[in-house]
Amino acid sequence: MKIAVVTGGASGIGRATALALKQDGYMIWVADVNLEGAKSVAGEVEGEAFYLDVSDEISIQDLVGTVISGNNVPHVLVNCAGIIQAAVSPADLPQDDWDRVTNIDWRGTYICCREFGTKMAEAGRGSIVSIASIAGMRSVPLHAYGPAKAAVVAMTQNMASEWGRSGVRVNAVSPGFTLSPPIIEAIKSGARSEAALASQSAMGRLVTPEEVANTIAFLCSDKASAITGVNLPVDAGWLVAGSWETYGGVRASTS
Repeated sequence: MKIAVVTGGASGIGRATALALKQDGYMIWVADVNLEGAKSVAGEVEGEAFYLDVSDEISIQDLVGTVISGNNVPHVLVNCAGIIQAAVSPADLPQDDWDRVTNIDWRGTYICCREFGTKMAEAGRGSIVSIASIAGMRSVPLHAYGPAKAAVVAMTQNMASEWGRSGVRVNAVSPGFTLSPPIIEAIKSGARSEAALASQSAMGRLVTPEEVANTIAFLCSDKASAITGVNLPVDAGWLVAGSWETYGGVRASTS
């Protein structure tokens, strides 16, 4: 049976990805710093749960050693583990916060790719999908998160070339504003307005975790067998709609 490792799989996009890949016939190994959450998702997909702190290189290496024991080199790695940050000026962003965001979102993703990707290349096959963000593709007041996600896109392209002839495909997905737990909590608390977020996209709505997960599952599948090194936005058209504000915004539905 094909094995898929999903980091950050305890909730949100990670959980949705585990469910989507289960439907495609994968044995799911759910890894998260929230072990209880990982166990819950593993129960849903009849998989296995593992503790993983992607800010800790040893934790990543321990997971790789556990997964690959018995020559079970995973067929798929999905890097969903990540954290967000407050939208503040550089003067108001503590260096410790900057370090934590970049250590998890960029460095942690890199080490997971390095450790699993090297083994996949030795096995002559594999697919890696990392979660980047539209924040890494535009100017936003996220001075740690945005650059970290831009780095994920760059290293995705590098690793796609590094391992392409070894049979390993490496791609990224850049979600837009997604109804994952952090966004839902921000909306409930009044810190963010769902209507305001939705109004900035061409489709006039937010993205669901399932929509991101379905895109990830496609990139992992044989249907995407000639696709590597891409960064695919799943953003309901946020990237294309912003410049329309200069002209009064995206037009209303004509139906």
